Amino acid sequence: MNVTYLDRAKNRIENIPLLINMVSRRVRQLNNGQRPLVKPLHTHQSNLDIALMEIAEGKLTVEFTASTQNSPASDNLIAL
Repeated sequence: MNVTYLDRAKNRIENIPLLINMVSRRVRQLNNGQRPLVKPLHTHQSNLDIALMEIAEGKLTVEFTASTQNSPASDNLIAL
């Protein structure tokens, strides 16, 4: 993991548990074949670094949708 990308992503998303969830979800998407939203710097760049770059550059956002039960555990995290 590139610490520079992590620091830039933390500047954009200050809530660390939220950042972890965003990165985890995006890495899973990249592993499943989705295309990166940024151009990788080299062909062997890890999906983790790509996900952090996408967040740092503002290519991904988070949206919370409230459910009908109004319970915090039922909120949906959507990475766009």
